Amino acid sequence: MIGLSVSGLAKGFGGRHILRDLSFSVDEAARIGLVGPNGAGKSTLLRILAGLDDVDAGEVTRKRGLRVAYLRQHIPASDDTPLAVVLAARPELAEVEAQLAACEVELALPAVIADLERMTHVLARQEALLRRFDELGGPGFAGEARSHLRALGLTDDDIALPLSALSGGQRKLAALAACVAQRPDVLLLDEPETHLDLPRREQLETLIRGFDGAVVIVSHDRYLLDETVSEIAELENGAITLWPGNYSAYALAREVALLRQQQLYASQQKEIERLEEAIARFKLWASLVPNERHIKQARNKQRQIDRMDKVERPVLERRKMALRLHSAERGGAKVAELRHVSQAFDGEPVLLDINLTIRRGERIGVIGPNGAGKSVLSKIITGELIPTEGERWLGPSITLGYFAQGHETLDPDATPLDIVRAVRTGYENQTVALLGRFLFKYEQVRQPVRSLSGGERSRLQLLLLMLGNANCLVLDEPTNHLDIDSAEALEAALEGYDGTVVVISHDRYFLDRIADRILEVRDGDAQSFEGGYSAWVDAKTPKPEPPPPSVAPARPAPPPPSRFPAQKRF
Repeated sequence: MIGLSVSGLAKGFGGRHILRDLSFSVDEAARIGLVGPNGAGKSTLLRILAGLDDVDAGEVTRKRGLRVAYLRQHIPASDDTPLAVVLAARPELAEVEAQLAACEVELALPAVIADLERMTHVLARQEALLRRFDELGGPGFAGEARSHLRALGLTDDDIALPLSALSGGQRKLAALAACVAQRPDVLLLDEPETHLDLPRREQLETLIRGFDGAVVIVSHDRYLLDETVSEIAELENGAITLWPGNYSAYALAREVALLRQQQLYASQQKEIERLEEAIARFKLWASLVPNERHIKQARNKQRQIDRMDKVERPVLERRKMALRLHSAERGGAKVAELRHVSQAFDGEPVLLDINLTIRRGERIGVIGPNGAGKSVLSKIITGELIPTEGERWLGPSITLGYFAQGHETLDPDATPLDIVRAVRTGYENQTVALLGRFLFKYEQVRQPVRSLSGGERSRLQLLLLMLGNANCLVLDEPTNHLDIDSAEALEAALEGYDGTVVVISHDRYFLDRIADRILEVRDGDAQSFEGGYSAWVDAKTPKPEPPPPSVAPARPAPPPPSRFPAQKRF
């Protein structure tokens, strides 16, 4: 049964149309992955489904009593604790509690105490409110809220801290717990995996699979989409195309469909060309020898063309950023080395006695839980942080390129045009064309960086890395906020890169494709594992103990020899 649907939907911003005549429905138990390039309108569509944005045209239909919970892409810092955020997710409970408090105040008034009829009326209202409070699950909701937060990995200490003191991933988990606490029928998730470490992403997968209702999820994590959804909704050019199966099935089916469309388009164009040649021939004959028959035949051929269901020319490959990574010089065999490195902040140790050697051409994937010190390790490698103890050595011919997770290397008040021209001098039109190859629109190149989206800032950082020609790249979560097409372009560029790569990432698909060594940072230590993410999972998964070797049954002992000689029988 359909619980939520939109029909003939249109939405635009500032004269730019985002959604055009879009129709889409969500069944009661659907698991839908909403994919598409940055700027296609995925977040806008989710906000419309959640009832937070108005539409320019069309209608949104919801089943009566349908409860919808929406997880925003960015969770701002505030003074509220995670527990307060979850408790605020049920405003109907707060309303009933406020009415109960008003009843208690009223019952204490002398005028009510002296008036038996009025007191009876207030007590009846209080009793009805208490029943309503019980029906809504109010008495145990505070414990339920804590359970939701703990189930998503937040500790009691985290629950007591304000959101401003928590990481982006922890704030996202608090908001997700608030969504679940609403007991929704439909869960709308906008990039829920952003900033989550690998264990939390696995918990997210478990939550989505076990959710008793419909889920629509916008995600750039292909592994997450493969594990959780059963249908892909592709949003492009304002319209939606539905594909059955998970992301891998969608990618294969889409490629096959595009190739089939290309064949149909080529065949139809040949047929149209043949008919147009026939029309031209009949018109020529009619001009030479006036003949109504030739004119009718030309008209008939033209009608055949007009009546055709025209096959659109397929776009076999979406426009992607033109990222090409290469190094200016080869560099030495040993790129960098950390020798007995330790790092502490305010007396609290983060890394303890780390020894690490990075060799030329390696692809090292750095993983570990949030707060384990992965970004600290990357900043020590780049020299941005001086270790509390130990030594950091960098090869004399090594040039480093650094991708900052929070884009802090970009001046928020500068424009992309200014930033790129500071790195590579050239005419303005040349720089604008270069930014255009990284999918920046003409008007965006003169806007301040602070007005750009997370994906656009990531593409700008990748452009600067390309221009730097470094022979060792240190990348801190480069796929955050990148759409899938841009992530695939980054993967292809790294595969063809002739230098060394150290990349911090929680994107399992990305790690499996890029990394040939995994460095796990946990509890102040850094352990190395050969192979990609899947090889690391195999190494960490406990192997079942082999069954004990089967013992052959003991052969019966021979009978003891008789003390008397056998007698001969006749």
